[in-house]
Amino acid sequence: MDRIRNFSDFIAMYVEGFKNLTWGKPLWVIILLKLFIMFAILRVFFFPNFLNSRFDTEKEKSEYVTNELTTKSY
Repeated sequence: MDRIRNFSDFIAMYVEGFKNLTWGKPLWVIILLKLFIMFAILRVFFFPNFLNSRFDTEKEKSEYVTNELTTKSY
């Protein structure tokens, strides 16, 4: 079996595989819809921009992040 040499070969393998399926196009629609929901809609509601809502300057943001990374112990 041929080796997959790069990322485009990897993508081409999946595209060809879905083309040969009878349900290939609906599966791509479902995959793209799921990605859109995950990255566009859920991000707005569950991952707000915490630093911009709490701090005004870049210095305050960097101090907060540095403090959280160096003083937190889990």
